[in-house]
Amino acid sequence: MAERLTRILYVEDEPDIQAIARLALETLGGFTVEICSSGGEALVRAPDFKPQLILLDVMMPGMDGPTTLAKLREIPGFAATPIVFMTAKVQPSEVAGYKASGAVDVIPKPFDPMTLSSQVQTIWEHCHG
Repeated sequence: MAERLTRILYVEDEPDIQAIARLALETLGGFTVEICSSGGEALVRAPDFKPQLILLDVMMPGMDGPTTLAKLREIPGFAATPIVFMTAKVQPSEVAGYKASGAVDVIPKPFDPMTLSSQVQTIWEHCHG
């Protein structure tokens, strides 16, 4: 039986999207969500929060999603944490590139707030199947 997913780190620079995702994941999904507005902030807060799964926006000012993913992987304990990219760029070649960089899956944006938590849960179960 897979460990139950409870803690999600969500890295997204748009406050409106942060708010919708928090509502979708906490209220509908019952998850505990830590939101970071930048890749740099995620690198600082991830070790203390110890997320079981990380949702990561691809296009962010400063440090983009793929760079953030690479740096998260260097933190002790985060080598195998499932990281899911959230992006509007979901052409097959782009998705293949994200997976090659170490993401376990990609959730297209705009996401559906009503189904986001079940999408995340499905990805989690797939990672721990």
